Amino acid sequence: MSTKTPPLAQFGVVGMGVMGQSLALNVADRGFRVAVWDIEPKRFEDLRHKGAPPSLQGHAALEDFVGALERPRRILMMVTAGAPVDSVMERLAPLLAPGDIVLDGGNSWFQDTRRREAAWKQKGLHFLGVGVSGGEEGARHGPSLMPGGPAEAYALVRPVLEAIAARSEEGVCVTHVGPDGAGHFVKMVHNGIEYADMQLLAETYDLLRRGLGMSADALAGLFEQWNQGIAESFLLETTIRVLRKKDAETGKPLVEQVLDKAGQKGTGKWTVQVALDLGVSVPSIAGALDARNLSSLKDERVAAGRVLAAPQGEALSAEEKANLAAWAHDALYAARVATYAQGLRLIQAASQEYKWNVSLSEMARIWRAGCIIRARLLTPLREAFEKTPDLKNLMVADGLAPVLGKMAPAWRRTVGVATRLGIPVPVLGASLAYFDSYRSPELPQNLTQAQRDAFGAHTYQRRDRPDAGFIHSDWS
Repeated sequence: MSTKTPPLAQFGVVGMGVMGQSLALNVADRGFRVAVWDIEPKRFEDLRHKGAPPSLQGHAALEDFVGALERPRRILMMVTAGAPVDSVMERLAPLLAPGDIVLDGGNSWFQDTRRREAAWKQKGLHFLGVGVSGGEEGARHGPSLMPGGPAEAYALVRPVLEAIAARSEEGVCVTHVGPDGAGHFVKMVHNGIEYADMQLLAETYDLLRRGLGMSADALAGLFEQWNQGIAESFLLETTIRVLRKKDAETGKPLVEQVLDKAGQKGTGKWTVQVALDLGVSVPSIAGALDARNLSSLKDERVAAGRVLAAPQGEALSAEEKANLAAWAHDALYAARVATYAQGLRLIQAASQEYKWNVSLSEMARIWRAGCIIRARLLTPLREAFEKTPDLKNLMVADGLAPVLGKMAPAWRRTVGVATRLGIPVPVLGASLAYFDSYRSPELPQNLTQAQRDAFGAHTYQRRDRPDAGFIHSDWS
């Protein structure tokens, strides 16, 4: 009696952590035969408990895993960014054949992705860096995917990626972002925007909680109203859910039992570092990163609070009490526009630097569902870059500039109230300063240049003859 050889798998996943398991199950759900491998084979049992179908098969040996895949092999790595990625690639390379494709779905540094893609090209192998957004839920049921690498390799994995990606009214949330590290770069900036958006919501919560004395339930109710309009977003929806959750031990809002020390995984820091390298201003993202860093100094902050006095005797006027919530809504939306403007400007700069030809309208489209920063704002954002692909700054788009103009007074009042009360709003404030700096024909850097020339002979240009070149003056 002969035994039938099982058909080869159409897709492979390496790394059975939470995200790897979720993506493998997602691929299997879409009708593909899937092979999986992990250094700890016991994780295959987790997949069985999660309802993995027979079309998903685990392999204890990496050689067996590779041998179980049809050619050209399509393998998604979901391992920790950094050295582990290189380690897995070193083990995979001798087992692969020319034309095979490996995708890195972790949050890898984009320059590492560029290096890996170039090295594998020399071997006749394809490498794609794929940004994956949406967390465990997105990975399981439909993430936003940002693949970068050779177009011919993307064409071979496109059917699988399109099958598992999220969907919105504007289409499937995946597109070929561009060559080599483009996908991981865009995912990095996505995460930087996410940092700032989360901090904006935290500042809004803090201002209304401390300024108006609103409870967690009252804030959840207010935010639910906001989420029905232009401020609608996944992060606002998540905030509402967090504010509603009660602590089983105390019966109080669980958020109030959470220690105010925020962590980070590095992509926000990378975003700010690259922005400095490319000469792009991202104060909202930098402000969010600083806010997390300062939050980690809990003991120091408690001690400083006993030495550095808060504003005394400050109270809201009747007008402020009546309008602060409405002002905060407009400030949140306007600051979010400024934050997205900074992130998109950074993607533009990198696209030009590395010749990626990234379409910002496409980025707005694939972020519309599945990802963490999905928001109603992405619709006018996409329209802006469809109309003007080389738009220099989102804030001057026809559909958004008038809105910012109308919201600016409320934005200023919100930041002003917070400052007077001593409630820190670093990203609301930085976003407003970015808006004011970008719209100002005159900035005080004439004095900065004069100072630089006075103490270091760094030269300057004359206002009346800017094309005449750089000159030095004797300031003594």
